[in-house]
Amino acid sequence: MDQHKIAHYGEALFRAWQTRSTLPPLVESEPALSLEDAYRIQEDFIRRRVAAGERIVGKKIGVTSKAVQTMLGVYQPDFGQLTSAMVFEEGQVIDLDGLIQPKAEAELAFVLKEDLQGPGITPLDVIRATDYVLPCFEIIDSRIRDWKISIIDTVADNASCGVYVLGQARGNLRDLDVSVAGMVLEKNGAVHSTSAGAAVQGSPINAVVWLANTLGSLGIPFKAGEVILSGSQSPLVPVADGDELVCTVGGLGSCRVKFSGGKGK
Repeated sequence: MDQHKIAHYGEALFRAWQTRSTLPPLVESEPALSLEDAYRIQEDFIRRRVAAGERIVGKKIGVTSKAVQTMLGVYQPDFGQLTSAMVFEEGQVIDLDGLIQPKAEAELAFVLKEDLQGPGITPLDVIRATDYVLPCFEIIDSRIRDWKISIIDTVADNASCGVYVLGQARGNLRDLDVSVAGMVLEKNGAVHSTSAGAAVQGSPINAVVWLANTLGSLGIPFKAGEVILSGSQSPLVPVADGDELVCTVGGLGSCRVKFSGGKGK
């Protein structure tokens, strides 16, 4: 696809994000869109957000568990960029008026203390380079109408990233086996789902390895201080005004998030 069309779709997604509106699936108007084209559109979309004042602060891995793959009808992982405008700390209330069609997912966040440059990264490299892990929520959001997405659409739309919430509990990967650590997700005081880290490509560490090597093959490193969201361990959870979610990871701790607004949608 030529650069003019890449810029056209990048701008369309940027404007949809700005105005909290949606677009028809990109593949409806461009059936020949390739995965490479989609990542180029994502790059253009994020470039526009950075030009508007945001900073890249990390990466996200998406569509890593069978539960999420089945719900979205997308059957391979993808990645997107995290920016400074997406970050919420535990205790902050997320205003749903700032989102379009949000869904929550619970996962582990990795905070790096060293750079990682693939390819050739191993799980041991990720353990050594990780400062700590945190329970977190990613609130995914789609600029594609009614979540009618293919892998092409979600990649172009920055892996359907909305915002994310980092918990306060910190754990060391040397002390915590994240593949077998259980996760309980509660919605409004009731258990919504249970899972373990192995739901994410056998281990959240494996997901981070995959992304480090995938980006490394493109000449893109992980940088010290970046946050890496490793992919959902839970089914997607629709959220509305007044909802409260809590995810608890065995041996690590909890992350809690509340939502308000969105009643006019």
